This record gives sequence, structure tokens and C-alpha cells, in this order.
Amino acid sequence: MEQTAAGLDVQATYKARDVEGLLDIHFYRKIGYRLAQFFARRNLTPIGVTLLGSFTGVVAGHLFFYDNLALNTLGMALLVLSNALDNADGQLARLTNRGSREGRVIDGLGDFAVLFSIYFHLCLRYVAGGGSNWVWLLAIAAGASSSVQMAVADYLRNAYMYFGSDRTRGEFDSSTGLEEEYTQLKWRHEPWRKFLLRVYLDYTVGQERYIPQMMKVRKAIEGRTSEQWLIERYRRENKPIVKSANFFGRNTRMVLLFLLLILNQPIWYFIFELTIFNFLLVFVLVRQKNVFDRLLDHLGKASA
Repeated sequence: MEQTAAGLDVQATYKARDVEGLLDIHFYRKIGYRLAQFFARRNLTPIGVTLLGSFTGVVAGHLFFYDNLALNTLGMALLVLSNALDNADGQLARLTNRGSREGRVIDGLGDFAVLFSIYFHLCLRYVAGGGSNWVWLLAIAAGASSSVQMAVADYLRNAYMYFGSDRTRGEFDSSTGLEEEYTQLKWRHEPWRKFLLRVYLDYTVGQERYIPQMMKVRKAIEGRTSEQWLIERYRRENKPIVKSANFFGRNTRMVLLFLLLILNQPIWYFIFELTIFNFLLVFVLVRQKNVFDRLLDHLGKASA
């Protein structure tokens, strides 16, 4: 297999193959790997790639304002490029061993900017076409739902990598540890770092609120992750849940948005987020709770 100077082939730049979607594995990761190699040769940082991808996505969102299929198609192409760059920044970080928490937070803020641009311009398009201003409330509700859905999916993926493998364990943080680190930073000395950590802390608190059992599971098996039976059980029971949660991801949303733009009915994008995606979210959360209840019960009996 082709390897870089750092000795990594394309699969080594994945987060973990188990949590990757089919479109990521067969399309975005391969393109992202080539882009990561290109940027590595030019000494571009992962954060630089993140900013480039975010800018491309924001421009794509603007092009969805126009009731013109040619411009919409250009926007679709730019959004695909933005997604490829979003893959490339993480792959570049793993390729060059330059990953950082600050980079992950900036990546999250960039994703928010892209989604905001898409939502904002879809609303402007609807109102400019004679639609009601109530669409703004619909978009806010859809955006709030989208934030929860993707935060849950991200949390489940990181937990799966933490408990089910020994890779990228540092991405699974607890709010308690982050709060201690946050209080040690001073606004006067490190304002930018403290701001990013505040954003990350709030995000993590939200994730723990959505799945409160996660920290109980972490506490119960802390120090026992080398036990093979525990790793295998976590993988077996949680892999289907992570795969279901991947439906919340950017790829599904992108395909849905493109289809609705072609049909000239982009307003239905918000309605799908508030209905089908939220129904799936409830399904994932209930199923995850049942899995964790059984695991905690088993660990409790095993330690008794």
C-alpha cells in the first residue's frame, strides 16, 4: 500500500473504520488522503485546511439562495469540496501528528459557520420567493435539532473509539476534567485558548446531558479497558448504534439537501430534520440507554 514519509497509509488516517460511513470510506477519505498529502508537502497546517474548507462551505451556502439550478449545482460541488477538506484536515493532523484540541474546536466552529450559511440562505430564498417569515422559526428549531443530533453522533463515535479500541483516546474528554483545566487558564494571559476551551467545555456538558449514563459507564470500566471481553462486548453492542447515529451526519444531510434543491423544494430540508431525524434520535438514545443499563448491571454484578 502507498505510504507517506510518516509511514501512514490511507486507512491509518481514518479515525476508526468501524465508525466511518460508506461514503466516507469509499469517497471522502480517499480524496481527503490525497489532499492531506498535497497540503503536507506544502506545510499547510490542519487549521489552515479547516479554514479553507469552512470558507468554501460558506460560499456554497450562499449559492443556495438563488432559485437557479446551475448556481445551486455549483454550490453542491463546492459543498462536496468543503466536505472533502473537512476530512482532509483531520487526516492531515494524523498524517503529520499535528492534531490538537484547539484544532478540533475550530473545526466544530467551522462546521457551524457552514450550516449557518446554508440555513440562512435557504430562509432568504424562501422569503424572497414570497414565503412567510415564519420560516425563520422553523429554521431555528431545525438548527437546534441538528446540533443535538450531530453532538450525540459525535459523542457516540468518540466513546466507541475510547472503549472499543486504543486509538484517539484523547478525544473523549469529561466535563469535570475540562472544567479544572478551564479554571487554571487566565483570560489575561491566554484569551484565545480559554475561549476555545469554554466552547469545548459547553459542548461536552451538552453531550453528557444527552447521554447521562456515559460517565457512569466510563467510571465503571476505567482502568479495565484492556480486558478483551469488555472491548468485544462494547464493540458488539454499540457498533449498530453508532452506525444508526451516522445517519445524522453531514453525508446524509448533504444528499437530502441536494435532492430537494434539484426538486426546487429546499424548505422541506428543515421539516425532515424536525421529523425523521428527531425520530431516529429518540430511537438511538433509547437503544443506547438499554445497552448501557445492561452493561452497568453486568459490571455491578461482576464486581460484587
